[in-house]
Amino acid sequence: MSIAQNRKAFHDYFVEERYEAGLVLEGWEVKAIRAGRVQLGDGYVLVRNGALWLVGAHISPLPTVSTHFVPDPTRSRKLLMHVEEVQRLIGKVEQRGYTLIPLDMHYKKGRIKLEVALGRGKLKHDKRAAERDREWERDKQRLLRSRS
Repeated sequence: MSIAQNRKAFHDYFVEERYEAGLVLEGWEVKAIRAGRVQLGDGYVLVRNGALWLVGAHISPLPTVSTHFVPDPTRSRKLLMHVEEVQRLIGKVEQRGYTLIPLDMHYKKGRIKLEVALGRGKLKHDKRAAERDREWERDKQRLLRSRS
């Protein structure tokens, strides 16, 4: 079951490979995510010290968070993946000009997981071509519906 999606990612990147990663979260973050108070739109994944980190994702704290604790909604969160996968991703990101993008946050067996994609940035003409193709598909469906 999906919690939050990054729809902007498909507009800005060619998504080539997808991976699933766990997240290191604090208790208040888990409660806020379960309440649906998460945004992945500005988030991205960085490589730091041989590990992957989710940066810029915004988790709004619930108003019931303790009064003596000040939550940081955009703190960096470590991603948990197998070492071989992390090494493969680091190699592709550093050598071939790929970037890592968070696509989808979802539940799996009661745990919160993040779907991370290996993507290549789109240029303006690529975005325009994709929009043109989408519009043509939409018009084609309308024409087929009107004939039948």
